[in-house]
Amino acid sequence: MKTPTNIILIGGDITPEDDRLIEYRQLRENRLAGPLEGAPEGVFIAEGDKVVKLLLEQSLYQPRSLLLADTRKKLAVEFAEMVGPGVPVYLATRPVMDEIVGFPIHRGVLASGIRRSMEPVSAVLEGARACVVLEGLSNHDNVGGVMRVAAALGGVSVTGVPACPLLLDPTSCDPLYRKSIRVSMGHALRVPFTRVPDWPRGLAELSQLGFTTIALTTDEDAEPIGEVGGIERPAVLLGAEGPGLSQGAQESVDVRVRIPMSAGVDSLNVVTAGAIALSKMVDPGLA
Repeated sequence: MKTPTNIILIGGDITPEDDRLIEYRQLRENRLAGPLEGAPEGVFIAEGDKVVKLLLEQSLYQPRSLLLADTRKKLAVEFAEMVGPGVPVYLATRPVMDEIVGFPIHRGVLASGIRRSMEPVSAVLEGARACVVLEGLSNHDNVGGVMRVAAALGGVSVTGVPACPLLLDPTSCDPLYRKSIRVSMGHALRVPFTRVPDWPRGLAELSQLGFTTIALTTDEDAEPIGEVGGIERPAVLLGAEGPGLSQGAQESVDVRVRIPMSAGVDSLNVVTAGAIALSKMVDPGLA
């Protein structure tokens, strides 16, 4: 089998310190490397064969490069043929790969993806049947989990794109951080997202776009979620575990709802709460 021309072995003309590998050397950064050639908005890192394959086949993003352990050469050939000659696929021995990233990469499969410019809320919500809105979520596991829930329970458009985008306030963490992508099982690369810059006043735009804003809270005076029905385009607001949604956010919504719970339990994990809310309000079939 002929080796694709875009497979490049690290250790010859390319060393671990080569500038073309800069994003892999900065794997611990929350926002990797800043503007790079061909990636003016920066990059993100996808990890593992399943997530990288999703990046190449189903995501909203284009790959900048791939880095695989030489023990995964068969997979490297498959990926090199998928991305074409314009995208380099670097191969390295395990020790060299670990040297590049600064710690052991057990899966031996990484890819650098090109970030897109943030779109306005109206563009991201065009054609959406629902959306999830996050306030103050600083935990990457939770953001990744919510992304997976939005992909699984928020419906899908006829083009195959999830129909439940994610909106974030200015303080919530990056959905394209490596851990968020991993926890989402790669679906963070499929779910459209953007930020609401003027928070919480910017929530008013959702009503103008035909959405009903719904704050999920533990307050006893909120409506039980099972009694809220007939909402055609729900925008579900979720706050951080502990503080929950701010007073300003709760005062800006159309409806406040709670999930009834057994005595002795006062709250749920935000990912679980989001899953319950979407399962109650959205048919996960085609939009």
